[in-house]
Amino acid sequence: MKKKKNKLNNLDNKSWLVATKSVYFQNESDTLNFDTELIEEFKKWVETKRKDAQELFGQKIQSVINSKPPARDKLKRQHPATFAESDINRLINFFTKKGEWVLDPFLGVGSTLISCLQTGRNGCGIELTEKWINLAKNRIKKWLNLFNRDVKINIIKGDARNEIKKLRQKFQFIVTSPPYWNILKKDKDHKVLAERIEKGLATKYSKSNRDLGNIESYEEFLEQLGTVFGQCRGVLDKGRYLCVIVSDFRHKSKFYSFHSDLAKIIEDHGFSLEGITILVQNSKTLYPYGIPYAFVSNIIHQNILIFRNR
Repeated sequence: MKKKKNKLNNLDNKSWLVATKSVYFQNESDTLNFDTELIEEFKKWVETKRKDAQELFGQKIQSVINSKPPARDKLKRQHPATFAESDINRLINFFTKKGEWVLDPFLGVGSTLISCLQTGRNGCGIELTEKWINLAKNRIKKWLNLFNRDVKINIIKGDARNEIKKLRQKFQFIVTSPPYWNILKKDKDHKVLAERIEKGLATKYSKSNRDLGNIESYEEFLEQLGTVFGQCRGVLDKGRYLCVIVSDFRHKSKFYSFHSDLAKIIEDHGFSLEGITILVQNSKTLYPYGIPYAFVSNIIHQNILIFRNR
């Protein structure tokens, strides 16, 4: 086979592949340098205040949260899009106290509720699809055997657009990863073939016409997500936080900045965007999209959109 000529740069294929990672890491040598006099003054302050301030000042603490979750269990792997309990634990521990209530309006296979069990919080999840509810219950049952905690866990079957407004419970934190539009139905590219089809696993959330992941129009999909998050605001205590974990994605030849589109929609429904945390998934497989013709990003991070109900 004739070797394809690289007309863009002088990189070999391996170097090209690494360069398409959606996050660049700085080396310690790239950290900020300050003038000597300022550093000496700071050292004096360190001696009387806090020993770890030098580290903070030198910017040596990682500027990204690197997600290194354990392998997914057999039940969890059946769902086409999940997040790691270890990542949710970090958020729950920051935004709540023990005994408070956490809501996940797109529960999937129950990762948020398992995090609630692990951290001693009460949890409620809403899920449309019976298959995922059953898997969630089985997963939660296993964790209940490991923890002897006085927490309440509640799963509601139904469409979040209808179920949230029925809730009488107030929540102190909401965390979720919403559907990724209908990209799970996209052409069977390298990634889908390697990660789902060859393993006999589901490649979409459900066949239901109520499933937001089956909406054809991206604009309509965003509008319906906005409806859900608008209702979330009504059950979240004032001053408390909503975290939404999302990745950007490509669909055919177009790149979608899903995190920024969704942030705008959620702000339009009254939430205040307080910041975005980058969650690096550096163990993700890289795929040679675009080589050797064009740049195509290998997205190895998720965005944690952090909102406040002001």
